[in-house]
Order: sequence, then structure tokens, then C-alpha cells
Amino acid sequence: MQFAPFSFDRKALAFTLLAAVCAQPALALVSFEEVKRDFRSSDTAVLDRNGELLQRVRTDPTVRRGQWTPLADVSPALRTAMVLSEDKRFYEHSGIDWRAVSAAAWGNLWNTRTRGASTITMQLSGLLDDDLRRASGGRSFTQKIGQTVAAAQLERNWRKDQILEAYLNTVPFRGEIVGIDALSRTLFGKAPSGLDAREAAVASALVRAPNAKPALVAQRACDVLRTMEPQQKVDCEALDMFTSAAVQRRAFEPNEGIAPHAARRVLRELRDAKDTKVEAGVRTTLRAPLQRFALDTLQRHLRELRDRHVEDGALVVLDNATGEVLAWVGSSGPLSQAAEVDGVTALRQPGSTLKPLLYGQAIAERRITAASLIEDSSAQISTASGLYIPQNYDRRFKGPVSARTALAASLNVPAVRTLVMVSPEAFARELRAAGLPLRESGDYYGYSLALGSAEVSLLSLTNAYRMLANGGRYGTTTLTARPASAASAAANKARAAEPPLLDAGAAFIVGDILSDPNARTRTFGLDSILSTRFWTAVKTGTSKDMRDNWAVGWSQRYTVGVWVGNASGASMWDVSGTSGAAPVWAEVMRFLHAREPSRAPAPPPGVVQAHVEFGPGADGGALEAARDEWFLQGTEQPLFALDTGMAGSAASARITAPSDGTIIAVDPDIPPLRQRVRFESEGRGVQWRIDGKHFARGNSAQWLPWPGRHVIELVDSTGKVVDQRRIEVRGAGVVTKSARR
Repeated sequence: MQFAPFSFDRKALAFTLLAAVCAQPALALVSFEEVKRDFRSSDTAVLDRNGELLQRVRTDPTVRRGQWTPLADVSPALRTAMVLSEDKRFYEHSGIDWRAVSAAAWGNLWNTRTRGASTITMQLSGLLDDDLRRASGGRSFTQKIGQTVAAAQLERNWRKDQILEAYLNTVPFRGEIVGIDALSRTLFGKAPSGLDAREAAVASALVRAPNAKPALVAQRACDVLRTMEPQQKVDCEALDMFTSAAVQRRAFEPNEGIAPHAARRVLRELRDAKDTKVEAGVRTTLRAPLQRFALDTLQRHLRELRDRHVEDGALVVLDNATGEVLAWVGSSGPLSQAAEVDGVTALRQPGSTLKPLLYGQAIAERRITAASLIEDSSAQISTASGLYIPQNYDRRFKGPVSARTALAASLNVPAVRTLVMVSPEAFARELRAAGLPLRESGDYYGYSLALGSAEVSLLSLTNAYRMLANGGRYGTTTLTARPASAASAAANKARAAEPPLLDAGAAFIVGDILSDPNARTRTFGLDSILSTRFWTAVKTGTSKDMRDNWAVGWSQRYTVGVWVGNASGASMWDVSGTSGAAPVWAEVMRFLHAREPSRAPAPPPGVVQAHVEFGPGADGGALEAARDEWFLQGTEQPLFALDTGMAGSAASARITAPSDGTIIAVDPDIPPLRQRVRFESEGRGVQWRIDGKHFARGNSAQWLPWPGRHVIELVDSTGKVVDQRRIEVRGAGVVTKSARR
């Protein structure tokens, strides 16, 4: 039997589909501007204060999407390859390629393989509308009709260049990769503008089958390349090798840039502030050129210290006036085995860097002056847990020295003697007020607190030094750039009206000491890395067992803090105060002031300068050279000697033991008369009172403890109370009245 050939009317098919399209209700149309505005990268770009990119941080783990790329920034080769591969008549049709539709229908009728009829515009409509999105089993007939209607609407309201631009930015390519920017940077390690014909052919081939095997992608890419370059001989075997390598690349790292720790910090602050609308670009207070220089300088210096078992470091730069963070280097990056640890916020022992805050408090409380003589000699200080015997860094003693010399030369024993005057608990309260996160009470740390036994972060320590730079006024730091508002201006004005945390005069004197190169010569010599050509005040510190090394200091405008060590806590080898963190600090300071002067601050009201001389030492010569010294008004005096200086006078008499808040337990197994508490003091002509009643005379006394809370007072010859301690005795041992006497 012979059949008449089947007749297929393409015009009738087109008419049928057109009628179906017209019968569909109008869909809600989204504009090109809305699509572009709502586009969200899977990364958040963290920018410096001027909009320069510092770091990209992956914030959407479900997809890999780069930045929106304008069509003008897409290489011509890629635009050509995409149109030839996906929609040859893209610039001719109005959203629906009727010739392709009829060809596809004819092929489906006779069960032959043909290319689909979906145009770029139709594909884009499916990407923009979740209801039209292709499922794993393909689109339903209703979805296809809706997609056709949406494509026709897009063509009526969008330009061709807008359609192609939106398509390139939203089309899935491979795996989690969406959009041409993510594809270009991930597979080819370059921006979309730099793609050549071979790379463009591979990219367009991935659209058809995003997760196909590399061989199939290469075969399709070869066909596209032949169409693009009909006059050229295409080496498909070489293209196959190139494609296999490209689809396995992951050049586009999840986090990339020069400020990873600062970026994570600022994004965490935004999340904690319930700011759910985190823009694609978050502006910080950092300066990109400074951040880059600080990172390079730290890494270069740590490479030089590698043979001394040093691999980690951190650095932070603060603006004195605003508290803005200008540089934040959290680690040494590839040099570290713990690069994810943020050394700016990690808690470490600060060593001698707490001494300026201690001396500042002692000066503010008028316990000492910068010229007061403090004994640098072997000391055995009684504590509740036994004797505390501090040592200097070089294990040598200098004898009587002025407070200026003791602080500038970083002598340990005078610092401990100064803490005895202030008391650990009072010093701990001052440190907490300055923003240092002490976990325990002052009495827990005891007198070792003077030498940095508590753990602090580089950020909090640097900000405490910024408080000294600002005349004793404490302020918080900020990393997120926010526009100045009337409310924030009012808050700053109110903060400025508050009394300073530390007396401005004491802060000024501490800064003057730390800027004095002559005062630090006993430890650091005349030609020290700490001396700069412009005005700066700086202090170094090294923690126990040489685990941490610090250099923190300020200029007229900036405060810089540097830490070097090992994130693991391992000890360094032969790293001193001037070979560890100090060289990095000095280089960053020089960079900051390359074109900006730094002048010494003017003395605040209440500070006077007076000429002082020092009495003879053991060798008969003057203890220190005569000089002009700064004093809080009313504390100045012309001569400081072992028998007349404030350190040995009744005016500076202080209780050295017990410490404030001491708790004493009476042991019922020891005879009461054998349990005595020893009182120790400094100064001449002093007397002891317990609970307001006279007890003994002289610098030492022994007291039989009685359960309860007691106030111990030290009074001078005039009966004036010069120091006091509060202690508590616990235990119910039976003590007779005669024994108590």
C-alpha cells in the first residue's frame, strides 16, 4: 500500500502558537533596571574609605555569583559565541524565532534530533520568573506558553542589548556558577572583558549542558569555534585538553584580598546590628594604600625573623581624633600556620606595654612624679600566695632611678614598686575603664599585673594608648564607615564634655617620657629604632618566655600597634623589644608621616615645668643629670635625693603589704598567738591604725588577726591618713582578749 506524503504547514503551526500566545493573560513585567538593582553577588565586596576594593567575602554559600557585568565589559568574542550558539537570529526576531519553532516541531514529529527553539529572550524569561523556571523533567506545555508570552513582552519593553546583558549575568553555567563574571574568574582566572575566542566557545558550550562531561563540552565548543572562525583551522584535540583543564579550575577564591580579618569583622558587626540588608559593597574606614603597605611590611619583616622561630604578626592603625581603624592586618597570611586567627583581637600577654598606663595612674594620683626616685634593686614582696620577686629583663639592677628613667628604660622592679603604691585592684579597675578586657580581678593577677600578666588584645591595647594620645579621654574604635549625622555629632560633643578617664596632665607627662630618647638609653641605647625624625611616643613589651613581642605608640595624629609571635603560643628565639615588633612600627609610622608632620603636644593646664637636680648616689656622683622636668602643679620640687625625694618622704608613704581586699583564713589547728599578719609600708614617721584605733608605729608591724572585715590605715606624724587597705579575716578560732592585745 502506498501512502501519500504527509503535508506539514509551518505557517499553520506558527498561527496556532501565535493564537495560544495571544490567549495567555499578560504577565507582570519586570524592568531591566529592577533586574539589575535586585542582582546580588554571592560575595560581599569590602571597600576602603574611598571605595577601593579590599576584600571579597563569600556570603551566599548556595550559589557562586560575581558582580553584575555591563555588556560593554563583555568581550566581543563571548557575545558572538553566545548568539551563534544559543540564538542565531537573536537580532532579527521579536522574542520568538518562528523558523526555529517550526523546525523543532517538524523534527519532533519525525523523531529526529534538532536544536530547540528557545531563544535567548525566552531563556531569560524563564530565569526571571520562578514559575517559568525549567524543572529537572523539562518545562510543561503551560510553562512553554507562558515563557513565550513573557519573551514577547520583554522584547516589546526591553532593548536587545539589555536582554543580552541580563541573560549573560543570570544564566547558569556549571555547578554553582551563575553569570559570566563568576564563570570567567573561576574557570579562566580573568575578567569577562578578557575572554578570547577559545574561552568564549567553551563558555557558550556550557550553557547548553552545564554539567556535561568535559569531552562533550569540548565537542560543542569546537563546533561553536568553527562557526565563529570559518576561515581558521580549529584544533579540536587541543581544545579538548584546554576544556578539561578549564572546567576543573577554581581560580576565583571564596575570599580574596588584603584585609580578610577586617572584612569578616565588619560583616559580623553589620549582622550583629541586625542590618540584614548588607549591600554588595560595604565601605570601611580603612585606607587601601596603608593597608597594603602595612601587610607587605609585616610579611617582609617576619620573613627576616623566620630563623628566630617567628611566623605570626598583627598590626592596627587608629586615627587619634575619630577612633577610625585605618589599617587592620590580622595575620601574616601564607607565612602562618594559623592564618585564620585574627591577631588584632586575639588575647595575649602584653608584657611591659601596660607600664605607661600604670605610671600615668600613679602620677595622676600624685603618688609619684616623673622625677621621683624609685629603687631598682632586688625586692621580695609579700603576697597572699607567698613572696613575689620581680626581675628586670637583663636581670641587672640600676639602683635608685627616676620614674622617667624607669618607664622609658622599661625597668620591671620600679614598675612593681609603683603598683604597690597604686594597688593591683585599683590598677585593674583603670585598665577595664580603658577598654582592656581583664578576665579576673586585680588581686588575682597580683603585682605581676605591672609586668603584663593579664591578657589583652592588640586592638584594645592600641586604643588605650590612643586614650593617652588624646589627653586621657577614652573613646571607642570604629571600622565601618558611616555618614556623620546630627545624632553622632551630638554624641561626640557630649563625650568630649565628659571628664577624662586619666588626668590630662598625667597623660601628657607619660607621652613626654615615652618620646624621650635620652631617658630610654639605659636599655635601648642612643641609636634606637624607636627614635623617629618626627614626634612619637612608643613603648615595647615582651611577655613571659618570649611568647609575645609588642610595639605600641602614637604620633600627633595616629596610634599604631604591632604584635609579633606565634599563634600557637610557642616561644620565639632571641627576639628583643627592638628586633621584634618595633621595626614594623617604625616603618608604618614613617609611611604615615612621609608628607605629614607630627609635632609634640602642648602641655595642658595644670602642668608646669621646673628645673630639678638629683642627690648623690653610692659613688658620690649625682643619681641623674639635672634637667627641666614636667610636674602636675603642686608636686614640683627642686631636689630629689635618697633622703629628701618623694619616694622616701612621708608625703609618699604607702602600705606595701597586705594588698587591698586580702582575705585571711584563720587556721584552727595553729595556736592563735602563732598566726600573725605582717604589715609593711614605705615612708618615714608613720603610724598604723586598725578600724580607727591606734595600733603601732614604724614601717612594719605584726597583727594578730580577728575574724571580720577591717580597715588598716597608715597615718603620718600629723595624724593624716595617707593610705589604707581593706582586708577580711575568716575563721572562728577562739582568741582570748589578752591574746588580741
